[in-house]
Amino acid sequence: MVRARRVFQFRDGKRLVLGERTLVMGILNVTPDSFSDGGLWNTPEKAILHARQMIEAGADIIDVGAESSRPGFVPISAEEEITRLRPFLEALLSELPVPVSVDTFKAETAAMAAGLGVHILNDIWGLQYAEEPERMAEVAARYDLPIVVMHNQAGTSYDKDIIEAIKDFFRESRRIANSAGVAEDGLILDPGIGFGKTAEQNLVVQHRLAELSEWDGKRWPILLGVSRKSFIGAALGLPLEERMEATGAACVLGVAAGASIVRVHDVKPIARMCRMADIILKDDI
Repeated sequence: MVRARRVFQFRDGKRLVLGERTLVMGILNVTPDSFSDGGLWNTPEKAILHARQMIEAGADIIDVGAESSRPGFVPISAEEEITRLRPFLEALLSELPVPVSVDTFKAETAAMAAGLGVHILNDIWGLQYAEEPERMAEVAARYDLPIVVMHNQAGTSYDKDIIEAIKDFFRESRRIANSAGVAEDGLILDPGIGFGKTAEQNLVVQHRLAELSEWDGKRWPILLGVSRKSFIGAALGLPLEERMEATGAACVLGVAAGASIVRVHDVKPIARMCRMADIILKDDI
């Protein structure tokens, strides 16, 4: 298995290498209304404790979000998001030994986080948020940060093959990034499982994930976010709290298809699954 290799060296000395093994991104929601764990880590002290537990369990990155992106969520203002997020980032960035990413699609929030020293931007609108087009790319360029660009759209209707539509979306993200001065090797692609797709479409994207790891003559790092999502519930009839094993299966299959990073809530068991998948998939076994 050959994955895209990227090496990110950050200003504070932290380093992140993609492509050698599967990296695990631990989800840290500091929002009161996340679909999975809203309100559980609602003080900086609780957030630091949980982040440290995830790192001890195998997390290579901690992804911090202050706004829910669950289906039907109502966006909050950048001002409210910044007010909610800042004390958590200030505490986490000074305490954690691994890179921290910030989950936001608002450029003003991203700029605040980047100024504090966050290492990665994670944008669920792939640099294409309609209210402020291209501004997120400008923040990434200004601070020279890698950015996760996720495929997203309003509605679930596609006028062409879904994988080709996702590639077209990423081509536009690349154009925006290049225009702003973002290094192309700083882009990490997320197919957006659970966003702008039906349960069946999510399964199709997961089934064909390998098609997104190399196209237009370039190999791309892929971040896969399937943790506890509703397409698992639809497929297996499982409630939210019983989706860990199925999440692990989806992650392992994603690793086999070329995913470089998996974004999960249940770090310890899924990190072990991914480590075993890496061992089995080694070219020199």
